[in-house]
Amino acid sequence: MVDKVKDPVCGMMIDPATAADSSEYQGQTYYFCGMGCKKAFDADPAQYLGEEHSNHDHGHQH
Repeated sequence: MVDKVKDPVCGMMIDPATAADSSEYQGQTYYFCGMGCKKAFDADPAQYLGEEHSNHDHGHQH
């Protein structure tokens, strides 16, 4: 069984092995469902780490 992780931007559960991309922040790796989430996180990581976000309207389909 593969352990899934939560995309910190949209909250989607994803497999790190198949994630669209990842970023390092304060010594931890974060994985993303798509480049839109990665770009949003990279622009302001602190915004996504203090509280959960469920707004997932950055243009990709699941």
